[in-house]
Amino acid sequence: MSTDTSDWIREPLHADYGQGLKVEEVFYDSKTEHQRLRVFRNNTFGRILTLDDVVQTTEGDNFIYHEMLTHVPILAHGAAKHVLIIGGGDGGMAREVLKHQSVDHVTMVEIDAGVVEFSKEHLPTLSQGAFDDPRLNLVINDGALFMKETADKFDVIIVDSTDPIGPGEVLFTDTFYGHAKRALTPGGILVTQNGVPFMQGDELTNTMRAFQALFADATCYMATIPTYAGGPMAFGWGTDSDARHVALETLQTRFQAANLTPDYYTPEVHQGAFALPGYVLKLMP
Repeated sequence: MSTDTSDWIREPLHADYGQGLKVEEVFYDSKTEHQRLRVFRNNTFGRILTLDDVVQTTEGDNFIYHEMLTHVPILAHGAAKHVLIIGGGDGGMAREVLKHQSVDHVTMVEIDAGVVEFSKEHLPTLSQGAFDDPRLNLVINDGALFMKETADKFDVIIVDSTDPIGPGEVLFTDTFYGHAKRALTPGGILVTQNGVPFMQGDELTNTMRAFQALFADATCYMATIPTYAGGPMAFGWGTDSDARHVALETLQTRFQAANLTPDYYTPEVHQGAFALPGYVLKLMP
C-alpha cells in the first residue's frame, strides 16, 4: 500500500481491522452533519459507493452478493412467481431477480426515493434498466412497516439491508422476521444479509436464533465478496420446505431452463455454499 494516504480511504467498520481503498477519481462527495456519502473510482473495483467510508457496493464485485441472494432461493424454490425485495435501492438485486423470466412480479420496498435516483445517476451499471421493467413495483416505504402491514404473499423474500446500525437495525429484529414469515406463501423462502461472521458473529447468531424459532429449516449459506472484508459473508436462510436439499441434477435443470449467465453462481456453488466452516457452526444457537 502506498505511504501517501491522501488518496486512500480506510474503512472504519471494525474496531481492530480495516481495509484500504485507493481513490482514483471522485464523482460525488456530500458531507452533512450526520453522514458522508461518496462515489469514487478505484482501478480494481470501478465505481464504489461508501457511507461514512464504509463500502456499500461496488461495480466490480456486487455481482457476487446479488447473484447469491437471488439465484439461490429462486432456483431452490423452483416455482417462484412473486418476489419481495426489502431495500436494494441501487437496483442490483432487482436486476438479478428480473433475469428470471419465470418471475411474474417483483415488489421492491426502499425507504428513500433519493437512493434510487442517486443510484440511477451515479451507479447505472448496477440496475441495468431494472427500474424500467414492467414487472417491478417500486414502493417507497419503511421496510419494517411494509412487512407489518402487507396482506400480499411472496414465494421468496430477500432482505437486502445495511448493517444493523441506525435505520437498518429494525430489519434484524424478531418482530420483523415474524412478519416476513407471515408474508411467505407455503414453501416460501426468506433470505437475509447477515454480515461477515468472523467479524460480526453476533449478527448471525441473533438472526439464526429468530429463524430457528420460526422455520423448520433455519441456517445460512456463504459467499466471499472481496470488498465486504474480513472473510466470507453469511446469508440467512429460513423456510418450512425442503428446498435446501434439492438435488444437484434438479438445480442444473432449473439453471439451464432459466438461461442465466452469471459470473459467480453455479448449481455446484449453490450446494457448496451451505457447507459451513466450524467457526460459523459455533455461532449457530
